Amino acid sequence: MKILVAFAFVAILASLVMALVYMMKGGTRTEEGAAPRKGHMAKALAFRVGFSILLFICVLVSWKMGWIQPSGIPAGA
Repeated sequence: MKILVAFAFVAILASLVMALVYMMKGGTRTEEGAAPRKGHMAKALAFRVGFSILLFICVLVSWKMGWIQPSGIPAGA
């Protein structure tokens, strides 16, 4: 489970980096006379949001099924 969570965080960070790269490139033309590519940054950020929600749901379901146990600060303290 720890490996899955670590992989999810790496994927989330990678999508943030890709969004940054697309933002810094802006609307540069890739070929002579071609229209600038648009929407790549929005797709990368949408992937990040979707993957974050999926990770949260997976952790919540795992906790409810008893696959993982909370630790740390006791509830109500």
